[in-house]
Amino acid sequence: MSIATIDPSTGRVLKTFDEMTDQQVEDVLARAADGFDRLRTTTFADRARWMSTAADLLEVDRDDVARMMTTEMGKTYASAKAEVTKCAMASRYYAAHAERFLADEPADAAAIGAVQAYSRYHPMGPVLAVMPWNFPLWQVLRFAAPALMAGNVGLLKHASNVPQTALYLDELFRRAGFPAGAFQALMIESSAVERVLADPRVRAATLTGSEGAGRSVAAIAGQHIKKTVLELGGSDPFVVMPSADVQRAAEVATVARCQNNGQSCIAAKRFIVHDEVFDAFADALVARMSALRMGDPMAEETDIGPLATERGRAEVEEQVQDAARQGARVLCGGQRPDRDGWWYPPTVVTDLTPAMRMYAEEVFGPVAGLYRVSSYDEAIEVANGTDYGLGSNAWTRDPAEQERFATDLDAGMVFINGMTTSYPELPFGGVGNSGYGRELSAQGIREFCNLKAVWVGEGGATGPGAGAHSE
Repeated sequence: MSIATIDPSTGRVLKTFDEMTDQQVEDVLARAADGFDRLRTTTFADRARWMSTAADLLEVDRDDVARMMTTEMGKTYASAKAEVTKCAMASRYYAAHAERFLADEPADAAAIGAVQAYSRYHPMGPVLAVMPWNFPLWQVLRFAAPALMAGNVGLLKHASNVPQTALYLDELFRRAGFPAGAFQALMIESSAVERVLADPRVRAATLTGSEGAGRSVAAIAGQHIKKTVLELGGSDPFVVMPSADVQRAAEVATVARCQNNGQSCIAAKRFIVHDEVFDAFADALVARMSALRMGDPMAEETDIGPLATERGRAEVEEQVQDAARQGARVLCGGQRPDRDGWWYPPTVVTDLTPAMRMYAEEVFGPVAGLYRVSSYDEAIEVANGTDYGLGSNAWTRDPAEQERFATDLDAGMVFINGMTTSYPELPFGGVGNSGYGRELSAQGIREFCNLKAVWVGEGGATGPGAGAHSE
């Protein structure tokens, strides 16, 4: 049985779950269609009340939900609690701002011979969310909150190693007051996704996951002419220039690389450092990475827990070993401990070349790759030298360089003198093989809406100021 909770710190199977039958999947789809018919006619005030209640429930449930996430995928208990709190905050953000984000947008009616002209946002319908295990609550919530506030309904196909988190989310929005069918978890294998996405009742899909999974979902959705949003990971650059505060950059770099045990799409992964400050930065990074405490993820003093899956740990280990065999130097870490579970230590590798897997691939674990460059142009060349383009970091106190980095880094997000993270107020997403579309902010809630143009001639007014609408 592949739908199971397996404790990454021990490798022991704690609980297994049956896959849904074809009839159970059909029942879920029928409820989703009925739920959409009900939810789309509710008001923003109704949805905001339910979404705010969901935020309250998250805060009440925080410790238990955090413990569940730690057990299922190994993140530290402290970071799991922070994740739940962030989900509550984003729920309240969309409860407060959705109506404004989706308000009718007036056009120049006189220019097109109309009494009134405007654009209006309408929900699309049931949206399938194929979600990963690394932020099992946050990555679902950042889709679900705007989707539900827009009047869409959600169908969650979660990663098979976080089934209890999926079932919690299945219950959360119902407990909060949303109509039956507004949000449901599908306990299915990846092989069943095509059938669900092909169903005419499902109108769109969003996926956070691997490049291969994204290509597959996009191909199926394209065949059926359905909208998709894809976030497919990255190999984010972290550029350090001579004017940077090197010690502060190294401090943030350690967190940026090892957040969530190194398993974050927007974690800094390639540290591109100017020759003038390379040695100082490398020494500081190695010292900080070596000092991180790896241990029981439930313990307050733990900095690094286990990786989430045995396969994931094997992949990280192979990438580091491949680099070492071809001449890279491992400055710290690089050897998994002899203990049960899927542990891998904080690791720093340098002298990387294009022949090594680490040079072009995303490393999904606490492994930092160090690159030495001699100029701004070389830093940009290395930073943009992958097929990915999700987040990016640049450290410089030179205003001219800051402006150039904001323009020249080929990524969906650029953070200068700070760590890449996600905020409800900012659009989140990438370019290239990191995917397309945006989550969060006003852009995120509009992704799964039909933008309808309305032209009104003599004899009536229906648009902005002519009366409230429910969607």
